[in-house]
Amino acid sequence: MARIAIGDKVEVLDEPISGRVESIDGDTATVMTPEGFPLKYPLKELVKVEKGIKVSNFEIAQVKKEKEQPKKRRSTSTKPKERNAPKMEVDLHIHQLVKSSKGLSNFDILNLQLETAKRQLDFAISKRIQKVVFIHGVGEGILKEELYYLFKKYDNLKYYDAEYQKYGLGATEVYIFQNG
Repeated sequence: MARIAIGDKVEVLDEPISGRVESIDGDTATVMTPEGFPLKYPLKELVKVEKGIKVSNFEIAQVKKEKEQPKKRRSTSTKPKERNAPKMEVDLHIHQLVKSSKGLSNFDILNLQLETAKRQLDFAISKRIQKVVFIHGVGEGILKEELYYLFKKYDNLKYYDAEYQKYGLGATEVYIFQNG
């Protein structure tokens, strides 16, 4: 694993956050996000982004899963419910995106959530993932409306309320049509 130094581009494990290392104090690094927020993370939670090679949290999670699974696997038949299960979930609650939302205006929070949604949607399209569930919560419905506006910009997808039993009214599922 590459050693992380000041100035390196990094991503945070298990969170859709990236930025540049501004300072290192012991085993904690201060990461400056592209939006200009300084966030502190333990070095062990950061992954260096090598020149031109972007590693997303979803890819890191996939690698972790592969490492955790035993080498010998018996083939098991997939139940219909599992076959239709969403391939990817993106939780847009602000506490999932930043360590602390203290000092962020509602506008800043909404922009951070929408940037995350767009980045994850583009990633899903590039990796040919057909279903993505965006968990936005119920609230006043502003984030949901903004997400719908974002989704309308894409002509290769449809979106609808996600499974009520699992998410309630606080999630939207996106189905991406794969062409070719």
